[in-house]
Amino acid sequence: MGRLFKVFFVLIFLALIGSQFIEVERTNPEVTADLKAPAKVKRILHTACYDCHSNETKWPWYSYVAPVSWMVIRDVEEGRESLNFSTWGKIASSKKAEYKKEIWEEVNEEKMPLEYYIYTHPNAKLDVTQKKTLKEWAEKQSAWE
Repeated sequence: MGRLFKVFFVLIFLALIGSQFIEVERTNPEVTADLKAPAKVKRILHTACYDCHSNETKWPWYSYVAPVSWMVIRDVEEGRESLNFSTWGKIASSKKAEYKKEIWEEVNEEKMPLEYYIYTHPNAKLDVTQKKTLKEWAEKQSAWE
């Protein structure tokens, strides 16, 4: 049993080392129509949302270490696909209202930012005041879309 155990861990170790050589693409496409919002709202969204929901991702060191890098890249791709603040200006006004409502619901229900994102980005945890600011922005229909 002991020898089989050692062989198993050596194979796992070699697989982890080998996985570091698998190239993955970390992209930040051009920002084409960024969100225009009040400065307070923009600051909150930049801190808590933009790494996954924009083309302005700050790729942390662990996004270069497999297999964690695969999860980070997947989360960014899915985040951009569901909502991308870097293309916000291209969205129809009626759809923006829906997105704003959805943003507030996700924040209010503490589904966003993701809990494991907050562990590595403690500044992304939203306090009561920040949530109130986002709620007011989400409910307001104005030129700040």
